Amino acid sequence: MIITRSWLNEYINLTDVSNETLYETFNAIGLEVDSLNQINIADKVVVGKILSVEKHPDADKLNVCQIDVGSGIRQIVCGAANVVDAKYVAVATIGAVLPGNFEIKHAKLRGVESEGMVCASSELGLPDTGKGIMILDESMGTLEVGRELGSYVRVEDTIIELELTANRGDCLSVYGVARDLSSALDIEMKAFEVKVEEKMKLGIAREAELRSEGQMDADLYYKLAKVENINVNFLISLRLAMVTVETEGSLSALLAYATHATGVILRAYDSDFFRNEDNKVSVLPKNVESGITDVNAEKGLASVVGVSQTDASKANDETSELLIEASYIHPDTLVEAVHAKSLKTDALYYKTSRGSNPDLVFGLSTLALLLERDMTIACYEGSLNVNVEREQERVKVDAKEISAIVGMEIEISKIVTILQKLGFEINTLGTDVISVLVPLFRHDIKHIQDIAEEIVRIIGINNIEAKPFVFAEQFRLNATTDRYKAKKSFRNAAIGVGYFENVSYVFSDKVLLEKYGFAVTDEDLALANPIAEDLNTLRSTILVNMLNTVKRNVSYTKKSIPLFEIGSIFGSKREEHEVISFVFSGQVEGENVRNAGKPKVIDFESFTQKVGAVIGAFTLEPCSYENGLLHPYQSANVLVEGKVIGFISKLHPSVQEEFGIPVTFIAELDFSALLPKHINAHGISKFQGVYKDLSVVINKDLLYFDVAKVLHALESPMIKDIYPVDIYEDEALGDQKSLTIRFFIQSMEKTLEDADIETVMADVMSALETQCQATLR
Repeated sequence: MIITRSWLNEYINLTDVSNETLYETFNAIGLEVDSLNQINIADKVVVGKILSVEKHPDADKLNVCQIDVGSGIRQIVCGAANVVDAKYVAVATIGAVLPGNFEIKHAKLRGVESEGMVCASSELGLPDTGKGIMILDESMGTLEVGRELGSYVRVEDTIIELELTANRGDCLSVYGVARDLSSALDIEMKAFEVKVEEKMKLGIAREAELRSEGQMDADLYYKLAKVENINVNFLISLRLAMVTVETEGSLSALLAYATHATGVILRAYDSDFFRNEDNKVSVLPKNVESGITDVNAEKGLASVVGVSQTDASKANDETSELLIEASYIHPDTLVEAVHAKSLKTDALYYKTSRGSNPDLVFGLSTLALLLERDMTIACYEGSLNVNVEREQERVKVDAKEISAIVGMEIEISKIVTILQKLGFEINTLGTDVISVLVPLFRHDIKHIQDIAEEIVRIIGINNIEAKPFVFAEQFRLNATTDRYKAKKSFRNAAIGVGYFENVSYVFSDKVLLEKYGFAVTDEDLALANPIAEDLNTLRSTILVNMLNTVKRNVSYTKKSIPLFEIGSIFGSKREEHEVISFVFSGQVEGENVRNAGKPKVIDFESFTQKVGAVIGAFTLEPCSYENGLLHPYQSANVLVEGKVIGFISKLHPSVQEEFGIPVTFIAELDFSALLPKHINAHGISKFQGVYKDLSVVINKDLLYFDVAKVLHALESPMIKDIYPVDIYEDEALGDQKSLTIRFFIQSMEKTLEDADIETVMADVMSALETQCQATLR
């Protein structure tokens, strides 16, 4: 954002404020000064009045001018074509030394004496205001022939470039910057009141109409005016050059100047574009969707509020009747909609997207004043308006809380003064407590911490007393820290049994996920800008990413690839939960003397043991999961405390072949189900227990899992543990098999007697005979 000192001075009195103070103040309040350039006009450059202009007798492109420079009339030869249109000009008299150490001397040009030089802006060290010489007028101040040009403060100005953070759209105008200075320097803003005489007694409603459609998001004000001789004065041209705003034509320059001054978004339309069959100006705003408001005429689209304007609707310097629009739309609503629709934007979108000034009357009044000063204008009485009811943010502010955040005591009166100067409205709620109504131009203010930041900005970080840091530790252990500790514990356990941690993106290849039967994100929730073609959706399993890692490691000639990863996966609605995933591919261990350089390949038993070494005890049951990675015969549900938490499986042979990897086993488990839970202590028996084996014959197709369910259902208090120790099949048993189960039996009350043991075993055998059709072997 570029401003000038004299432009700021139109809104706040800086007479007693030095440039050094301005520099320090801007930096202190967070408006970092990128550059500060004091313009210095050379001595002996004065205001001259052209008395006559005649063609050079011996050069078609030169003119011979008679110019009053105060100390006398000087003959000066000038090559600028626009000198014939000038009355007052800047003249470098003999002895002046211009930038580049260029000294003005008496000269003779093509045989004609010349006693000075009529100057263009760039020749004086000013920004380039266009082709030809500067044509001065009283916009820069009262013109006095012979007065040093450097004595005009609006010419010998200070140009200040500020670096603004993205949330400070309120300072993208001279007025907005002046408002911050007013609070920081404790100087009142100058009163701004414009009364433009509406010379046409005809009301705007007779000539124009406005019919809106839909729930409007944008505030709109329209004025209708007849204009003649649109032109721009010297000061406007100079200041726009100083702030590096380029425009095409005088009307465009006036609009840009008013917008840069006030922060209000202004556009000008040719009223003929909006005239309907009845020759009435008909403005038809329509809310297309949230954040997108089209301004239409019966002929078609004129503009999208805050975004762009069609060429057909634009007014230019030849337009005789203008429809002038001031608009405001909340930047958050606008930016989201423009991004979603990928709309083409123009230069004004930068201001609207960061937050423009909602005081539309202020912007229109400023523009009207500019138009009335330098041209003939006749405005219709009244305006056409669209006003949107908006709920502004309210923040409850306690002086004690602000003081605690800032680190020094700040009185409520000081807080109120600062906020009021910044444009906030204040309501008192009680002693040292106020309610702050946040203005629309500060859409970034949401919480008391934001208010505290404003207070710190204006007071100045260097003015806050330094204090030693006081560290009072609070109890911060909670579910998050418990989860972190559990995660760390599982990582250490996995690494301890030989796994390597895999780290992959939370994105995956949509094609692969669909191919192997995993969920993919719904289309309306799909990634807008994937980071890569093969990472184009949120992952619904980590295993696909880990198999790609295995593939890369195989290409690096790795023979044993044990991996684990703890991370988030997502459902079709982007619902998120954490899992821990394991992949073990290739050899179960490295080549060594013990295995004679020929280690065995990972198998179901080895993999299950290695997973158990990480997560602890679990049981298996027939697999109920369905996806393309699972082996049809070597897969199972994993149960912890009787609840299914995931699956464990050999990788399907076809998938193994597609990835070009050796024998591989996979597992993916719900991480939350593995988190350690509080367990109440149980008594430990002081009496000796006994192990008892039971061998039975059962149907060959009956799984141990089904047998175990029957045994656990007994809930015998003396049975402490149950596990299989032998399964035997041969031709003599036919369609049956032998199963040996070991029981650990212990009493909490006494030393077991044979009768007690026989009773327990009798109950076990009875249950097996009844529910499993088992017979004693």
